[in-house]
Amino acid sequence: MTAGPPSHTPPSAPSGTSVVRAEGPWTHRDVAANGARFHIAEMGEGPLVLLLHGFPQFWWTWRHQLPALAEAGFRAVAMDLRGVGGSDRTPRGYDPANLALDITGVIRSLGEPDAALVGHDLGGYLAWTAAVMRPKLVRRLAVSSMPHPRRWRSAMLADVKQSAAGSYVWGFQRPWLPERRLVADDAALVGRLVREWSGPRLPEDEAVEAYRRAMSIPSTAHCSIEPYRWMVRSMARPDGIQFNRRMKRPVRVPTLHLHGSLDPVMRTRSAAGSGEYVEAPYRWRLFDGLGHFPHEEDPVAFSTELISWLKDPEPDR
Repeated sequence: MTAGPPSHTPPSAPSGTSVVRAEGPWTHRDVAANGARFHIAEMGEGPLVLLLHGFPQFWWTWRHQLPALAEAGFRAVAMDLRGVGGSDRTPRGYDPANLALDITGVIRSLGEPDAALVGHDLGGYLAWTAAVMRPKLVRRLAVSSMPHPRRWRSAMLADVKQSAAGSYVWGFQRPWLPERRLVADDAALVGRLVREWSGPRLPEDEAVEAYRRAMSIPSTAHCSIEPYRWMVRSMARPDGIQFNRRMKRPVRVPTLHLHGSLDPVMRTRSAAGSGEYVEAPYRWRLFDGLGHFPHEEDPVAFSTELISWLKDPEPDR
């Protein structure tokens, strides 16, 4: 059984102080996990599906999938990652291992035995990580626009074209200047990045405006960049080497890997092949004509693919 688009039009993007708690069919609340407080938007009843946003966004990026998943019989929850949206901005704790513990801690705080993780971009990187670190809490794994962490590392270091495509990550290594650029002119750079990274079907202008407003909340830019600083600066450090070794452990849950064929920052060649790290049914789905944000560029196609796979009792390789 597959699910089509939600039966209602998603509400307009919020503005002002309401940006992280937009009104809609969902419920907002805060949950405690891993020493911090996390904002979530949730709706529906059934098996838990936890949605993880990427950069430069927040939970609002899943506004189309929340109602679609709820109507399909799932408890859909979109969380703001540490330091973003309505979640706590802590002074430290932005390495992927700790961010993955945030995610699995939220699963427990929601009173659920496990969850299907759906991650996009950085959220996908963390979903891969959580599936390795806490396999008993991850029922299924769906990742969009992000290869396995080991695949990401090797592509950024060994593939000149991928290194150039992901040059923003290298630019983030400078102190403070990236933060200032992100918030300048009401976070105009955020709008440019979202549009430049998309395919021909751009996210709605109202959504882009919401991302700009959310990035303008004090400390958000710094917290959003910190994970990328760790991912690069730790490559030759003991903690980064240990993390990379840890990621050798195979993912042992059914995995759906989604990617846009026109993604300009994460090349298809870089993402493809992540199945070598999965010892379970692995399904690769390439969306022709879509860019880095397939869940927003064509939400109906994305949600249909995701829900069909979630409902498939025996997803094949």
